[in-house]
Amino acid sequence: MKTIKLIAFNILLLFIFSCQSKKEATHSSTEIMNQSDLKMSEDGFKKAIIVYSEVEGDCPYTLSVDGESTLFDPINLGEEYKKSQTNIWVKYRQLRMPNRCEKANPVEITEISSRN
Repeated sequence: MKTIKLIAFNILLLFIFSCQSKKEATHSSTEIMNQSDLKMSEDGFKKAIIVYSEVEGDCPYTLSVDGESTLFDPINLGEEYKKSQTNIWVKYRQLRMPNRCEKANPVEITEISSRN
């Protein structure tokens, strides 16, 4: 009986110590991207998508910002960003001026960066 307990105890110890890995953890590309997103968010940037419209009376380019239900009309959007469905990081300030179109509120972009 004592031998059986000793064997069972040794097997238990074998299982406990064999499950530990000595490899260092590696970061996946998803974790790195999330860290990048976190850094940009901490710096005050918001995720946005540039939306293009050819409808008469609409603003030609608007920003659809994550977490916002309204669209924004960037009055100073650079030519390099005037592409529909472009993913960007943006900082902006809302303006107290009449809307240039019905569906979007005017904003001034203070900083902008491409987002992959």
